[in-house]
Amino acid sequence: MQFAKDSFFLALQERLAAINPARTVTLNGATVPAIVVTENLPPRFQERLANTFYIEWGTAEVVSTWDGGAILSLEVEISYFSCGSVESMVDRGRLLGQLDSELLSICQPANTEKRDYTQSPSADLGTRVSWNLPSFKAEAEEEANGRVERMATMRIFFF
Repeated sequence: MQFAKDSFFLALQERLAAINPARTVTLNGATVPAIVVTENLPPRFQERLANTFYIEWGTAEVVSTWDGGAILSLEVEISYFSCGSVESMVDRGRLLGQLDSELLSICQPANTEKRDYTQSPSADLGTRVSWNLPSFKAEAEEEANGRVERMATMRIFFF
């Protein structure tokens, strides 16, 4: 399962770097595309950063089985928020829309090679990871800090 998770995350991270090289975040002193997996962050990670995609893994299911194998699926939640780019925050909705657009772009095509990233260079495992396109939940507005948030859900499928 870890190979599928890594392959999905790194495909989206590479695609984000290609479509918007300026969308970055600094984590542990390294500047990377602004898409991170929450389980990979240190336990005492500070508050979430605006304009950053956060991946959280959900439930896994067996979709189909046959002699010698199974197709599995894994729920994925991707959340993000914007506070706008000006002090009055009047453009926060516009920036949230830009993030929506970027997420849709990096999720297409809806597949990538499944690779083993525990070695360098990574090794092709001979299968693919695929997914459905994101389903967006309605935006919410945080009264305390004025930010607007979005969550998208999807499923990845793999052998």
